[in-house]
Amino acid sequence: MSTSPSGTVTVPLARPAGGVIAALFCGYLAVGLPLPVLPLFIHGQLGFSTLVVGLVIGIQFLATVLTRGYAGRLTDQHGGKRSALQGAAVCTLAGVLYLLATLPMLSPGASLAIIVLGRLLAGVGESQFVTGCVSWSIASVGPQRAGLSMSWTGIAMFAALSVGAPAGMLLFQHLGVGAAMAACIAAPLLALGIAAAATAYPSSGGLRLPFHHVIGRIWREGLGLMLQGVGLSGLTAFASLYFAARHWHNAGWVMTAFGAGFILVRLLFGHLPDRMGGYRVAMLSLLVEAAGQAMLWLAPDEATALAGALVTGLGCALVFPALGVEALKRVPPANRGSAMGAFVAFLDIAYGIAGPAAGLIAGHFGYAAVYVFGAGCALLGAVLAACSSRASR
Repeated sequence: MSTSPSGTVTVPLARPAGGVIAALFCGYLAVGLPLPVLPLFIHGQLGFSTLVVGLVIGIQFLATVLTRGYAGRLTDQHGGKRSALQGAAVCTLAGVLYLLATLPMLSPGASLAIIVLGRLLAGVGESQFVTGCVSWSIASVGPQRAGLSMSWTGIAMFAALSVGAPAGMLLFQHLGVGAAMAACIAAPLLALGIAAAATAYPSSGGLRLPFHHVIGRIWREGLGLMLQGVGLSGLTAFASLYFAARHWHNAGWVMTAFGAGFILVRLLFGHLPDRMGGYRVAMLSLLVEAAGQAMLWLAPDEATALAGALVTGLGCALVFPALGVEALKRVPPANRGSAMGAFVAFLDIAYGIAGPAAGLIAGHFGYAAVYVFGAGCALLGAVLAACSSRASR
């Protein structure tokens, strides 16, 4: 039980606040909606190369990583609701820029420049919005249910990506690029309205550490999360090419299989990190992920490969909440927002590094070797979790 700045008493909930989860889902749609549309617009309509497409899409990652520290401090000082509202507003402005970039009177260079600015703003907004919502959700249930909270916020984000990307593509195909970009305005605006009406749960008072000190305390958990992210990165970037090289025809089901395993485990077992301890759950989960990656590597047919994607999803599901619970234990209560900001930044870095690294591996050793790389990283993460568990005792 805690007291808000207005003097009202807030009692921790048994489940994460529904308003926070709904706002996170709606706001994160703005991340998925433009993903399939912007490459087609930049390459197909503006005429820029695939290299430019990659740089423009990736620049949001850079903005997100560089502003995680600010987002964490904002959350610690003013609460998760304030950070989420501010982030949703910035994401809305990014959507406005996307829409402006589609105006026919602009030159290709001008449109590209506006899109780049929009991607930068989207990264800044996402950083604040996600850090705020994750911390806000934890505050709604209390630190004793932090793992359950992170399971639900992860479901909301993954579901938003799964819905947002195909929705953006449908809008683009049937109504044009302007309609898809207008949706990038509507989604964070809806999130803003939901978040504004939701209950604010106060941040904890006390000593606040500098952000680099927070990183120094949670780097082991962050590194474990990075190692988990390699497997998912290999799936998203190379599964279609891997299937094509084997003359298999159902690559579109890879992320469906992964998502089914991921969401199933989070729904049924999201409470385990709080009950069993984060390091133990993370170690077991990473071993399962390694098995899924090995199945993909050795798959004799596409059914086995899809099963490997499913098992990878089963393994990846609880690594974030499990290691996140342990990361929160390593910082004072007043630094939980900064801890979450730093922790998620490790995953951002993993996605930024793993793709190019896997590309080099695929170029030299073939697409199957990407999943050897993923399995090896997951096994290394399991060893790190086991060592961290022993050290914590």
